[in-house]
Amino acid sequence: MIVSSQKSVKSHPDVPEGLVYEEWGGKSVYYRGYKDVLMGIKTIEEVMSCSDLQGVLVSLINGFLFGNIDRKKYLLATNEIGLHLAKGDNLGNDLAIFEKEKVGKLTGKYFDVPPKIVIEIDIKADLNNFMNQDANYIFQKSQKMFDFGVEKVFWILTSPQKVFVMEKDNPKWYITNWSDDLQILENTVLNIANLLLEDQIDY
Repeated sequence: MIVSSQKSVKSHPDVPEGLVYEEWGGKSVYYRGYKDVLMGIKTIEEVMSCSDLQGVLVSLINGFLFGNIDRKKYLLATNEIGLHLAKGDNLGNDLAIFEKEKVGKLTGKYFDVPPKIVIEIDIKADLNNFMNQDANYIFQKSQKMFDFGVEKVFWILTSPQKVFVMEKDNPKWYITNWSDDLQILENTVLNIANLLLEDQIDY
């Protein structure tokens, strides 16, 4: 699936580097709310921080995956992992599962090999330069990751409590509910609603 309605992503030289969330084709994509920082309404830390539900979900899913994937075969990474696709193309991921044999020795830099699975929770980017905003950003970023070699992407959205499920070799991308099972890997099934219920989390 290719979405062609993206506006050209523009960079602003007067925006501090700390407000840059990603790079697309050499152009900066800023954190959502960066203009509030420029106007003195918010701090950089405020726009970079996630909500309580976002943070809890990242923690719960990371814990679930850590205990359920084959860690001899797979490497689990979290905390806004930097993904270096090419010069001027750098993305951020909430959670990513890599095949260890493809990663090799860690270097202290961005990952420059594609993860097998990416899990994103909400959108942290400013979307003013994207037509149709949320949906188009999700589709465009997912397609960039598929072109790089990622096999499957899950976008967990907290407000509608829905999940976009997208696979590189399957044109039938779809949206499902938090209460539905998500096949992360061959022997790993995640159910977000059950995960929150087990930890007695009100949301």
